[in-house]
Amino acid sequence: MDPVSVGLLAALAGGAGGELGRDAWAALSALVRRPFRRGGADEDGPAAGSGEAELARLAQNPADQSIAQALSTTLAVRAALDAEFRAVLAAWQDQVQRIPLDDRAVHNTISGGTQHGPALQGRDFSNLTFTMAAPRSDRPGGSDRGGQGGTAG
Repeated sequence: MDPVSVGLLAALAGGAGGELGRDAWAALSALVRRPFRRGGADEDGPAAGSGEAELARLAQNPADQSIAQALSTTLAVRAALDAEFRAVLAAWQDQVQRIPLDDRAVHNTISGGTQHGPALQGRDFSNLTFTMAAPRSDRPGGSDRGGQGGTAG
């Protein structure tokens, strides 16, 4: 089983993915809180190495990559020791792969025709001002009116 991505854990802890991301984080939290079965015996309370401590710390500080790495490692060790946990964690990973976590993704396309003037590509622009000179005509006589009149003087 592949380890859970550090980036994925940090993104989910930070609220990425909207409602689906929050649901995925809640599902992981519930999974980590399940009884830890080592050799078939249940452990009472949060077992050392269960992942609960790392999960709580990451929820408090989602930008800390070292905490996300510690949680990923703990989940991998627990999965190696607990076959039931491994199966449920693998199913959880399959589900979260479909969640678009990059809420800030931008996909811009300009196609067809000729664009005159600035073309801004990005996201969440505000308070922009464009100052442009009038377009220059490529027509003989310098007119943009289809040859109907001369140049202003």
